[in-house]
Amino acid sequence: MKKCAFITGITGQDGSYLAKFLLKKGYKVHGLKRRASLINTQRIDDIYEDNFQSRKKFFLHHGDMTDASSLQSIIEKIKPDEIYNLAAQSHVAVSFEQPEYTANTTALGTLRLLEIIRQTNRKIKFYQAGTSELYGGIYKKKQNEKTPFHPRSPYAIAKLYSHWLTKNYRDAYGIFACNGILFNHESPLRGETFVTKKIVSALVKIKYGMQKKLYLGNIYSRRDWGHAKDYVEAMWLMMQKKKPEDFVISTGKQISVKKFVNLVCDVLKIDIYWNEKNKFPYATDSKNKVIIQTSSKYFRPTEVNTLVGDSKKARKILKWKPKYDLRKLVNEMIDYEIYLHKNVKKKF
Repeated sequence: MKKCAFITGITGQDGSYLAKFLLKKGYKVHGLKRRASLINTQRIDDIYEDNFQSRKKFFLHHGDMTDASSLQSIIEKIKPDEIYNLAAQSHVAVSFEQPEYTANTTALGTLRLLEIIRQTNRKIKFYQAGTSELYGGIYKKKQNEKTPFHPRSPYAIAKLYSHWLTKNYRDAYGIFACNGILFNHESPLRGETFVTKKIVSALVKIKYGMQKKLYLGNIYSRRDWGHAKDYVEAMWLMMQKKKPEDFVISTGKQISVKKFVNLVCDVLKIDIYWNEKNKFPYATDSKNKVIIQTSSKYFRPTEVNTLVGDSKKARKILKWKPKYDLRKLVNEMIDYEIYLHKNVKKKF
């Protein structure tokens, strides 16, 4: 019998990749979509366009993570075997500006879903999207499932609530509920405000004369970056186990934002020269023109300087490992941006 999955956050980066992955596995896929005056389904439009038959397997439902009645109505109607909770206000900087909204969607949204499972059908499997931001504080060693948490943003705190709530409902009610603690994962579909997408998009525009300067915050913060395609596969593997467990998903390698910029420039063949003597470092091009400038505007109130994951447990138990390296990921992101901007030029 074919499985049925319900994905919250289906219009986001991870939701779109997960939907395509599950459809290839033969699932019926249902997704939660907020009502909006603007079209917000660009990441999943190709599911309809590429395969007309997928309309019989792929469905969108209007609802909201802040509205328990809409969530319950959808779940009771579609009777999913698996729920993947990917919905959240997921931008760290925005969470400082909108802490209450972040808590309502990211933390209490998880509670609403788990309560619906508890009250209606405890056989539904539940995946909770965690984050490396749970660790927050500075650690000398790689972070794994046993590393203490130290969240440093309203977003990370909301995710910590969801993490422990998922464990509690697993222990208290016997629900198959697992947490995936996913380190940074990127793709061409990454949101415009996330730093990797911002860097790639801006440098492509600078390369082709469509933008003059890229503004960044802390270029010395270091992250463990992987590809979203690899990470959604890990989500699915967690849900196929007989017993629910929590897993760290990461590449185990990290580089700084500055080195990420250098890598993108190398692929694009942009020569840059860093000046790091000032409080806010900047980079010039071969004509001594400033094209990258750091600014206090883009620093967080509480910085997270280093994150790198230890995914030995996932590699051993799930038999998972990343297929993409960082250069391959960067090349894919650049190719996508160039394709987009060529289309823009053709239209105008």
